[in-house]
Amino acid sequence: MPRPGLALRLVAIVGALALGTLLVLWLVPSSDYILLPDRAKPVEPLVTVPNEGIKAGKGGIYYVDVLVRRATILEKAIPGLHDGSRIVPAHAINPPGVSDSQRRQGDLRDMSRSQDVAAAVALRELGYKVETRPTGVLVGAVGAAAPALGKLRLADLITTVDGKSVLTVEQLRAAMKAKRPGDSVTFGVRRGSQPAKVTVRTIAATDDPKRAIAGFAPEQGSAITLPVPVRIDAGRVGGPSAGLAFALDVVDELGRDVDRGNIVAVTGEIFLDGTVGPVGGIEQKTIGARRVGAQFFLVPAGDNAAEARRFAGGMRVVPVESFRQALSVLATLPVKP
Repeated sequence: MPRPGLALRLVAIVGALALGTLLVLWLVPSSDYILLPDRAKPVEPLVTVPNEGIKAGKGGIYYVDVLVRRATILEKAIPGLHDGSRIVPAHAINPPGVSDSQRRQGDLRDMSRSQDVAAAVALRELGYKVETRPTGVLVGAVGAAAPALGKLRLADLITTVDGKSVLTVEQLRAAMKAKRPGDSVTFGVRRGSQPAKVTVRTIAATDDPKRAIAGFAPEQGSAITLPVPVRIDAGRVGGPSAGLAFALDVVDELGRDVDRGNIVAVTGEIFLDGTVGPVGGIEQKTIGARRVGAQFFLVPAGDNAAEARRFAGGMRVVPVESFRQALSVLATLPVKP
């Protein structure tokens, strides 16, 4: 039978080892990532427009973001450790060949572009003339098993196909019609400030075995000239999903009472024609909207809205397909003093 002093020392050693192991599990990152809710934040402090007034009341347009970082070993072992968190594999965050730094730079470029588009859409709604010029085709989502995966990157700007100029999505599609599945295609792209050439072997489209595709979603790239200065500073927040929130706030700050005194959380990518596109991380964004007491949550119609309702609690989820629809819906909200 061990002596009492020895038994206490053994307990202390075992406890220290257990605590050290737990600390290692808590601090050492795994190979997976974790998505975490972030509190929704007001857009108004980020937006500067000419002659903006001082907004009264507690309402406002709020944007939502998702915190993304490497999951620790403990977080991976216990997925429900944080409210609303989700563990995802590395390839779901960074496509093959893309580092964390490159992904962040792409996210920041997406954010910058969404700010310009948001300002343009808002000013057009208010009757201003906005000049736009096509600059190429932006690479949107890349398919998980697509030949473009690991070659083309999000926010790459395609300007040529096989050496011929391509400035619009329509021109890209016309150039791809000359291809047959299995043919190679060489895209001339601008990646940030650097030019590059990327060759991809095409495959057949799932809906047409004779149509050749590279496996990415094309989006129109444009140079935008605004008739009045609109400045949006989101700091280090990246991605395009705050575009709809920015556009609504610009209209609000230029004189139209958009939120009507309510706390309105908003998510959705916005395009130059005013349509609203889907976003990721809806579970985390819905929780982030709830945490600030938002009464309404505007989200892209379809799967985004259906998922948001699962986590909304008493918050009203409002699905929208376009900027004008969002404005129309908000115009029906009760006015809060």
